[in-house]
Amino acid sequence: MLRTPGAWTFLAPALAARLPYAMLSLGIVLLVLDTHGSYGTAGSVAAVSAVAQAFIGPQTGRLADRYGQAAVLVPSVIVHAVSVGTLIALALGHAPVWTLFLAAAPAGASVPQVGAMVRARWVAKLSAAGTEQSAPGLSAAKLNTAFAFESVTDEFTFVIGPVLAGAIATSVTPAAGLIAEAALTVVGGLAFAAQRRTAPARHPHQPGARRVSALSSPGVRLLAGAFLGVGTVFGAMQVSVTAFTESVGQPGANGTVYGIFAGGSMLAGVLYGMVAWRQAARHRMLASYALLVLGCSTLWAMPNLVALSVAGLVCGLAIAPTLITGYTLVETLVADGAKTEAFTWLTGAIGLGLAVGSTVAGRLIDGHGPSAGFLVPVVGAGLGLVALVSLRHLLVAPGAPSTVVASAGERSAAPQLVGAAKG
Repeated sequence: MLRTPGAWTFLAPALAARLPYAMLSLGIVLLVLDTHGSYGTAGSVAAVSAVAQAFIGPQTGRLADRYGQAAVLVPSVIVHAVSVGTLIALALGHAPVWTLFLAAAPAGASVPQVGAMVRARWVAKLSAAGTEQSAPGLSAAKLNTAFAFESVTDEFTFVIGPVLAGAIATSVTPAAGLIAEAALTVVGGLAFAAQRRTAPARHPHQPGARRVSALSSPGVRLLAGAFLGVGTVFGAMQVSVTAFTESVGQPGANGTVYGIFAGGSMLAGVLYGMVAWRQAARHRMLASYALLVLGCSTLWAMPNLVALSVAGLVCGLAIAPTLITGYTLVETLVADGAKTEAFTWLTGAIGLGLAVGSTVAGRLIDGHGPSAGFLVPVVGAGLGLVALVSLRHLLVAPGAPSTVVASAGERSAAPQLVGAAKG
């Protein structure tokens, strides 16, 4: 897969551009906590940013499908840098909380949707390669591996991002974490936008044709709801781990503990991508999501940092398999002209869930102590599991019988991770 012509030209800058995604929320939490002294306020400001990203991100994904990725990325990174700079200035000036909300909204709305754009590039590159070589099965296997690789990359950024943001904020100044986030966004985003040769073809709107959103698919809506539950785990963990490490007198350990949680997910993603799965993707989705709920159920009872790190690692082991399978499924549910938007809806759902998780966890921590925040992941993920179990029939590709999910996925070139290691 990595020998695909042109792959590294967009993968390298994409890594730099995606790293800030995992730094923004924690950077906001640490800065606002330092300047305003409330976990609830810090979580709420981070939540506003995440909500804006969740709702505006898919619209930028739709624009990227229509006008091209560079046309969306360049103005996005500029707006993001200005917004983050404004937020830092307001926080350091101890401005009223409502002004922080006003700055956090455009900061989140302008986060570049690089992860979704990279997945769209893989679909374009590998599908075209399969057509040229008259080997669609081979390209499908590589595409399956590409989705696994991208989910592992996402988790890698969640390992490094919080550690980097936490280390910079605690060793330099709380504002430095957000300054680094904005700098990486600008440099990585512009470098990625410059790689126009690997960008997918634009799908301009045809006069008189009805523009259908990826969200019109019931299966996409169900997966977005499930990813919302995953997002509550991320958001609650960020705020709760920060509060827990503060309560035991080791504030500098917050990034490390959260990184262990994300590291478990990254390890699971690598192992998951090495298995030649025979089980249908929707069944794997249910199994991995159930394991996520089970792992989250122990977090609130951990007595110290070591125990919390172990529990977080176990919880994280279910994250990447869930995300990999979700992205694999959603690609089969939409047409070519809506794939970036579909990927972005899932990413945005995680961001929205992060907002809900961080807000609720922050309020619980302020009222009942740090351990109370860890109740949010199990509740959020539990609701997502109920939705998946109840509506699992919606995860079948359009026109495919529910009993042959695998063959339907093969026809759409992205079913499940069969032969991922060979790919």
